[in-house]
Amino acid sequence: MIGADAMQNKNKCYFGTDGIRGAVGSPPITPDFMLKLGWAAGKVFASKGNGRNKIIIGKDTRISGYMFEAALEAGVTAAGVDIHLTGPMPTPAIAYLTRTLRAQAGIVISASHNSFEDNGIKFFSGEGTKLPDELEFSIEDLLDKDISTVSPQSLGKASRISDAAGRYIEFCKSTVGSSLKFNGLKIIVDCAHGSTYHIAPAVFEELGARVKAIGVSPDGLNINENSGSTFPQSLVEAVKLEKADIGIAFDGDGDRVVMVDHLGNIVDGDEILYIIARDRRRQSIEFGGVVGTAMSNLGLELALDALDVPFVRTPVGDRYVMKEMLERNWQLGGENSGHVICLDQTTTGDGIVSSLQALAAIVNCDQPLSDLRSKMRKLPQSMVNIRVSDVVDLAANAVVQSAVSDVESKLGKYGRVLLRPSGTEPVLRVMVEGEDLDKVDKLAHELSEVVATEFAS
Repeated sequence: MIGADAMQNKNKCYFGTDGIRGAVGSPPITPDFMLKLGWAAGKVFASKGNGRNKIIIGKDTRISGYMFEAALEAGVTAAGVDIHLTGPMPTPAIAYLTRTLRAQAGIVISASHNSFEDNGIKFFSGEGTKLPDELEFSIEDLLDKDISTVSPQSLGKASRISDAAGRYIEFCKSTVGSSLKFNGLKIIVDCAHGSTYHIAPAVFEELGARVKAIGVSPDGLNINENSGSTFPQSLVEAVKLEKADIGIAFDGDGDRVVMVDHLGNIVDGDEILYIIARDRRRQSIEFGGVVGTAMSNLGLELALDALDVPFVRTPVGDRYVMKEMLERNWQLGGENSGHVICLDQTTTGDGIVSSLQALAAIVNCDQPLSDLRSKMRKLPQSMVNIRVSDVVDLAANAVVQSAVSDVESKLGKYGRVLLRPSGTEPVLRVMVEGEDLDKVDKLAHELSEVVATEFAS
């Protein structure tokens, strides 16, 4: 299989598949750009609303968030739109608050799982969903124009939402129903020193669990540092040391989650999706099917097939997963990185909500996480990155196509090959998946040598 991520954003100057992101101090992640971006967004959303318009702004815990919050606030209010500030809040919380407080839009200042040196901007529509392309293009069009401030009497006002955390905590709890309790479960929660630090522990405690929280001391510089969903080794050690039942790790902005069972095994997004889907099927809850990506483990596809649950793949990126889910009217989807979307509960990927759905399955089945994850057998994967000098045309290269076909024939029914250009760096990823790790690793390196000969920089 030769695949490439969709290119629908190729004509955009700033917006990628998940907002705008980059190194702090390097264009476009600068204060002057954020001022202009706030103004442009304010103008666009003011034109879509009626009467007094408002935009909600939240952020994660990185130090540059203060600077960009002030710049965005100035730009949005200059456009005549009110600002409601939440302070540090998970990205999915802003989606929820935007929808329930009837705002025109939500803005999150975050670089998700990246380190503190980076930052970025994510937007949500008034429905709590990612912005459609036409609105992103409208915002970009205004970035080329000079800022024009509305008349003094029409300037926007800024205020803080004092009960934002409490509102979101109650929402998260509501997604598992009022009768479900986690009494008796000992849970280690790793918040990656990010925006869930004051939210996630309270959610699980109020549902009855005994909680030990780690990664809850943000200092502006330590977000995602050796912690959270992108570095679950710290959680594995904590679960074993504390003899906990379950570990749960979020990334810096709270839209991703991975889990750890009592034996110290890491449970990724594919396995979490399977556990949730299996529980829905067991309870005869209709959810359509499951949407994964090109990187979803073949074991997920096979396990869902055994449950008679439809499964489709999209290019990598939650934007594409969401698009496919909406088109098919399916309720479950996600990525192996831990970005899991439960549309029957919320409008975007939400680490806390997704982990609660998995915990509900554990309680409903009265089985430990280790037993539930074992019902899906992940196949070994081997990934090799090849640095390339330019955009490559995989489909037009007969040598590479022949090599891929040869590897696929050697793998048989329970294996696959994926060649995928990175969306963020000049790298071509060569992935081989199959039943035997040694064989998979050998074939991946053989194929990568062919690819490197044809395309390497």
